Amino acid sequence: MINVFTQHWQELLVGFGNTLLCSVIALFFSLIIGSTFAIFEVLPYKLLHIIGRIYIEVFRNIPLLVIGMFFYIVVPQFIVTLDGFTAGTIGLTLYTSSFIAETVRAGIQAVDDGQMEGARANGLTFMQAMWHIILPQAFRYVIPPLGNQFINLVKNSSVLAFVAGFDLMYQGDTIASTTFDTFNTYIVVGILYLIITLPLSYYMRYLEKKLA
Repeated sequence: MINVFTQHWQELLVGFGNTLLCSVIALFFSLIIGSTFAIFEVLPYKLLHIIGRIYIEVFRNIPLLVIGMFFYIVVPQFIVTLDGFTAGTIGLTLYTSSFIAETVRAGIQAVDDGQMEGARANGLTFMQAMWHIILPQAFRYVIPPLGNQFINLVKNSSVLAFVAGFDLMYQGDTIASTTFDTFNTYIVVGILYLIITLPLSYYMRYLEKKLA
């Protein structure tokens, strides 16, 4: 393992950086998109509710690899050329946002209806009440499942390996195919993934206890 790391540390470092960057970008945008469609589902407007439901069901029930390959192969043929990193990150963002939307929706519906009624009675609009009253409580309820989604997002970033995204898994595959040392290579890759996921896991547990 030491030889794998010392001889290929540059490739592994590039892969580690790309995995981390992809995860941060996808986490940020999937949280925004997912929360938006979660709100769509609870709005008292049938059209927006239908749009939110269609979005969630479509992206939640299509394999991540299919979504990533669509943006890497199909979209460049008809719309705009995307490199592997961009295509994979977009696919990962859309896929993860559909699960986050369902999680946030459940959190919103767990908040007592009287909270919204009280906010509206005090003169707040629906969106003001949602932003200032409902969502802060909803996110406290859904921190554990959101933490799991964030960790899954990091692991799912390995989809970039299939679209030439130069992530950690892609670099590991390249090193393993040239050195034929698959055992040590993938152990090193696994350790590098743990460096990303373990701090995130412990931080989410800390946040859960702090807000309990």
